[in-house]
Amino acid sequence: MERMRVTLEVNGLRYPIEVEPRKLLSDALREDCRLTGTHVGCEHGVCGACTVLMDGHAARACLTFAAQMEGHAITTIEGIGTGTGLTPLQQALHEHHGLQCGFCTPGIVMALETFLRERRDPSDDEIREALSGHLCRCTGYHNIVAAVRDAAARMRGHHVDGGDAAT
Repeated sequence: MERMRVTLEVNGLRYPIEVEPRKLLSDALREDCRLTGTHVGCEHGVCGACTVLMDGHAARACLTFAAQMEGHAITTIEGIGTGTGLTPLQQALHEHHGLQCGFCTPGIVMALETFLRERRDPSDDEIREALSGHLCRCTGYHNIVAAVRDAAARMRGHHVDGGDAAT
């Protein structure tokens, strides 16, 4: 199959690559850009592990062809953070033990970073709805919900003690 030249803008950097037209963005990020934080789980857009931001909005990289991304800004888990530390969401996930094996974590972080920009004071039901497109077999989601609640409070200027996640 004929390869095509495309330049991906990922985390503010430009990656000129050659790809087959059918190559998925998730594969191009991992193989051509060497950004392995975007995980590939189901390859059907169901599990959420491959979630990245496309022009600031959460999207599944396993459902998008790399060739379609010319001119779009892509942010992966490697592009999230302050450069010197964790985001409030990442810190809260750490403190509330909202991750276990870590396979689903990058996709969850990407989706919830966007969610928290749009919902500054989400209810637990809204958080669970935002998580509904992400499969995690390790945590049971309870600690993730507590972490998101804490991160939202931090982003509003209130800090919730990272103690017992069951509260």
